[in-house]
Amino acid sequence: MKTLIAAYSGVLRGERRTKAARNESSNGGSALSPQGSGRWGTGSSILSALQDLFSITWLNRSKVEKQLQVISVLQWVLSFLVLGVACSAILMYTFCTDCWLIAVLYFTWLAFDWNTPKKGGRRSQWVRNWAVWRYFRDYFPIQLVKTHNLLTTRNYIFGYHPHGIMGLGAFCNFSTEATEVSKKFPGIRPYLATLAGNFRMPVLREYLMSGGICPVNRDTIDYLLSKNGSGNAIIIVVGGAAESLSSMPGKNAVTLRNRKGFVKLALRHGADLVPTYSFGENEVYKQVIFEEGSWGRWVQKKFQKYIGFAPCIFHGRGLFSSDTWGLVPYSKPITTVVGEPITIPKLEHPTQQDIDLYHAMYMEALVKLFDKHKTKFGLPETEVLEVN
Repeated sequence: MKTLIAAYSGVLRGERRTKAARNESSNGGSALSPQGSGRWGTGSSILSALQDLFSITWLNRSKVEKQLQVISVLQWVLSFLVLGVACSAILMYTFCTDCWLIAVLYFTWLAFDWNTPKKGGRRSQWVRNWAVWRYFRDYFPIQLVKTHNLLTTRNYIFGYHPHGIMGLGAFCNFSTEATEVSKKFPGIRPYLATLAGNFRMPVLREYLMSGGICPVNRDTIDYLLSKNGSGNAIIIVVGGAAESLSSMPGKNAVTLRNRKGFVKLALRHGADLVPTYSFGENEVYKQVIFEEGSWGRWVQKKFQKYIGFAPCIFHGRGLFSSDTWGLVPYSKPITTVVGEPITIPKLEHPTQQDIDLYHAMYMEALVKLFDKHKTKFGLPETEVLEVN
């Protein structure tokens, strides 16, 4: 606004000088005298003002972009943490109001639609292509790196590592089109598998299904790998809640050594295993790490055992400042590298020896993937992936 006022003042001064120059010229003065040179000052003032105005506009646009990125990330974090509980409470309250019929209709439809998540849900390309996900991607930023082609005639199980606090890289790369997963792997349908309890939450279940998210249970995976054709890729965050408890900046560790259920499923369906590592996933939140044997770790393990998730005491940055604490994750790059598929034979009844063999192959492939790409994304050559 000050810039516009300055420009307008310059114009007025220029007009006064021009009139004075005309009067002097009519009285025999020179039109090129200093008094008559105001027109050149006017043009200079306007040009300078416009340059200042454009620079301020671009500066403000940059700030607006950054705030949109922060808001887009915060809405997902809040959805992840409270949307299901909040919608459940609102619907229960609605039963006690004049709008009770809305709640009755929704819960009736919910009972009818209860098994839809187990069959892959209802993905929406419109939702997956929302502009909000591009702001989400650019905030960190997040990128997806393809190392090998995937055949549309095969099915796949991606092992995603590490879990981090919320698996933000897994969500952005495989439940949205922000990093163009469908273009990088044409003909492949990604399904990010998460806790089945999320699909018992009203409204949250629809939100998750629209992104291609499904329950991480045997019934769902069996259906997708046997009755949904080929070209399916199920992304399983193998470390789960146990791995999230050790998530902290600067640490590259995975919980994998005793996680063999996903290998057994791959063998039963002949689905190829694809090791996937997300560099930077552990960098976006800080958390309080409770030592083994402490009361805090005891509480976390009890939650994990009976509910399926472990509560973490974590923090990121504030909504308006990176110098304060809040729920917004820190702006750190996340790069998800999809490795080479491991061809898996179809064995209807795999033995423990079969499972151990392919599990060992998978662990070796994951470590090789980490070692091959670690220096590209800011880690030293001496960094070692800790496999627990």
